[in-house]
Amino acid sequence: MRIAALFFASLLLPAQETAPAPGKATAFERAVVQEMNDARVRPKAYAKQLRELRDCFEGRLWKRPGRVALRTREGVAALDEAVSFLETVTPVRPLRFNEGLARAARLHAWDIGPRGRIAHISADGSRLSDRLNRLGAWQGLIAENISTLEEDARNVVIQLLVDDGVPGRGHRRNIFNPDLRQAGVGSAPHRDYKVVTVIDFADGFVER
Repeated sequence: MRIAALFFASLLLPAQETAPAPGKATAFERAVVQEMNDARVRPKAYAKQLRELRDCFEGRLWKRPGRVALRTREGVAALDEAVSFLETVTPVRPLRFNEGLARAARLHAWDIGPRGRIAHISADGSRLSDRLNRLGAWQGLIAENISTLEEDARNVVIQLLVDDGVPGRGHRRNIFNPDLRQAGVGSAPHRDYKVVTVIDFADGFVER
């Protein structure tokens, strides 16, 4: 039984707070899984998309058109390293969307977002394995990625693939781990970072 858990923080933006919706995954949440699958199945094509973003860097500032400039830790070096990885990595089978994992991810997003936190431990002290155990049964490897700021599915995945400032590129490793076969996504407003998106992965998960 192994657990991988990492997070990524981003730029401060105004807060917003509303009540969580317990229903099925939104189009955005499903789109994040589809974007991860695009990268897993066709990494060289995804590398081309990332390469086109090189000209947006001015030192460590990432100035994408129509976006607030983001101060990165590594600058274009992290983007170049991600491109190199995508150009050489072996493609991986697509993830299967799992509504139970999405529910767990959404509950955690609503737990940490309105309180202005970015953490893999919930307010009650529970970890990913605890949260999944409450909802069903999981097997094999489980992992969790957390992204902030991005409201577009492609930008969420690009952020996690570049993994600026994250030792070991753990988010990227989770996305390309062949032992993680299912995923669910949950998103919520974040008090300080505008939006938080939680991605829960598992080899297998059956919701009760």
